[in-house]
Amino acid sequence: MPLGFVVYTTIDTGWAESVRLVFRPRVAELLINTVLLTVIAVPLSVILGVGGAWLVERTTLWGRRAWSLLLAAPLAIPAFVGSYGWVSAIPSLGGLWSGVLIAVLFYYPLVYIPVAAALSRLDPALEESAAALGLGRWAVFVRVVLPQLRLAALGGAVLVALHLLAEYGAFAMIRFDTFTTAIMVQYQSTFNGAAGSMLAGVLALLCLLLLVAEVAARGRARYARVGSGAVATPERIPLGGYQAGAQVALLALVGAALGLPLWFVVRWTVRGAAQTVPADLLEALGTSLGYGAATAVLTVAAAFPLAYLAVRRPNRITRTLEASTYVSSAMPGIVIGLALVTVSIRAVPDLYQSATVLILAYVLLFLPRAAVGLRAGLAQAPVSLEEAARALGAPPPIAFARITLRLTAPASAAGAALVFLAVTNELTATLILAPNGTRTLATEFWARSSEIDYPGAAPYAMAMVLLSLPTTYLLFRQSRRAAGRTTRTRGAA
Repeated sequence: MPLGFVVYTTIDTGWAESVRLVFRPRVAELLINTVLLTVIAVPLSVILGVGGAWLVERTTLWGRRAWSLLLAAPLAIPAFVGSYGWVSAIPSLGGLWSGVLIAVLFYYPLVYIPVAAALSRLDPALEESAAALGLGRWAVFVRVVLPQLRLAALGGAVLVALHLLAEYGAFAMIRFDTFTTAIMVQYQSTFNGAAGSMLAGVLALLCLLLLVAEVAARGRARYARVGSGAVATPERIPLGGYQAGAQVALLALVGAALGLPLWFVVRWTVRGAAQTVPADLLEALGTSLGYGAATAVLTVAAAFPLAYLAVRRPNRITRTLEASTYVSSAMPGIVIGLALVTVSIRAVPDLYQSATVLILAYVLLFLPRAAVGLRAGLAQAPVSLEEAARALGAPPPIAFARITLRLTAPASAAGAALVFLAVTNELTATLILAPNGTRTLATEFWARSSEIDYPGAAPYAMAMVLLSLPTTYLLFRQSRRAAGRTTRTRGAA
């Protein structure tokens, strides 16, 4: 539907006018900004995510339990709240490298969490065998460990890239122009649907190229195994003289991604403490909770069959279905919002300006957050176990529920938590589609911060962070439980 909206507006605009709008200096500038941002920020996020996960899971890092939580914690801070904190510290912040800074600091946990979970449940026997054949520790990591992390790392990298393509608030606050910020300006200033839709079309093309590259890199390797496996935990690598350097590096990362934004949120909150607490804060909190919970359940339900087909019935059709979810999620929230407004007004007028349309937009936007985790969970749930249960007389639905659903339950919960986090912090689609009078934490924060009322915006930022932190913690714990269940399954097989 969002792509159909873009195609419709393109046809309605006419070929000559569409070419003029696409091939102009402004589009080239936005293309360069967006591509450079993605090319620089995504690899840096992968390096930080994989490096942090390796330090926590495979080395003798001091305080690794605390670091494991702290490295995941920046996921609880919306990127636009992170920009708010950094702009408070450095008002002149702006440009490409500022965009890279914000993107990496607040999106690397999307790589760290799945990679850390994958590392914690890898079979150490493979690494022990490689070491027995004469490979050094670095060679074992490169040739044995990294290939097994490919699915988790690629999934996280795709999520980071899609966020960069669709992010508005974080980059608008630091005055860094991307396709998404330019589309928002077009619609807000002149409501120039043709120009904005042409920009959205280029953005959708970038997303398609990204998805093609991800599918090609994913390969067809198998990640599940059946057998006794190894219940023992892998031997941790001593850091020795690198211990102090690792501690300083992690402290700098967590301080920049978590400490600085929280400091300024608390500082602005205290500075505005003399003011009356906004009367609509509780209303906005309740609305955000309700939309987040409803969308989390519906999104996981929608993502499960897509992930199941992609893992158990891989072919061109299922890969196309799976890729289509990323296309819609990469579209700017404002384009999805206007597409749904257009369709609801013309086809189902009773749904216009309703919660149903807003939740549908959330599902379209955040389906990959649930699908990526479910795909990894299903890939590590051997289909042979379900076949064995059927051979022992269990009806197919019972075998599926007792084996596959149980093994993928942690992935489902993790996907639901990711969706919940995204909904409570979503901004652009909510501004377009929310029913009249609806207030969420994100929209109320944006309204006040746009007016440079930082003390007034701080309570909403604080509420979003406090709401997200427990969910991030539960997401992290769920990934650890998944690792434990996988180990016990190996031992009992």
